Amino acid sequence: MKVAIRLALYGCANRPFYHIVAIPHRRSRNGRVLEQIGSFDPLPNLDNEKLVAINFERLRYWLASGAEPSLPMQILLGLAGFYPLHPRTIMEGRRLRLAQSIGVATEQASEEVKETKS
Repeated sequence: MKVAIRLALYGCANRPFYHIVAIPHRRSRNGRVLEQIGSFDPLPNLDNEKLVAINFERLRYWLASGAEPSLPMQILLGLAGFYPLHPRTIMEGRRLRLAQSIGVATEQASEEVKETKS
């Protein structure tokens, strides 16, 4: 039986909360799980932190048993330092830095135009 490590959505409307679960790969997202190995709260708290709790011993067990993490789990485990960073994470960071630098440049240009007009 192939096992997947994936996120199971819980919570309510406008307030998602995920359980990190080991589940047979053909089961639905919130189907009967084999084991819950962690949790993930994607909304930032008061300190602007997204909280993740993972039992790494059980994660290692399932990975050694042949379980395959889903793409969102690969990205999350890369950010946690368990896996190398996923290429999508690196590209997204590069894209955000570029957008931020373009935004700063356009702000400076608009301020210079305002100064020259006054």
